[in-house]
Amino acid sequence: MKTTIDIPEKLLRSVVRHSKAKTKREAVLAAMEEYDRRRRMRDLSARLGKSDTFMTLEELMALRKAEMKE
Repeated sequence: MKTTIDIPEKLLRSVVRHSKAKTKREAVLAAMEEYDRRRRMRDLSARLGKSDTFMTLEELMALRKAEMKE
């Protein structure tokens, strides 16, 4: 589907650079796919709720510190 949109040039250059896209179209698609992925992950985590099976940052750092002592 062809659509004409006005994208700020500075923002588009930044997306092209960070996505390593070869074309502006590739950069826009990469940005849209990343946005969609993040939204789906946010929705999924909201649906699943918080899990006690994951470590907190403090627990992870303590584990790494203990492993370094061994």
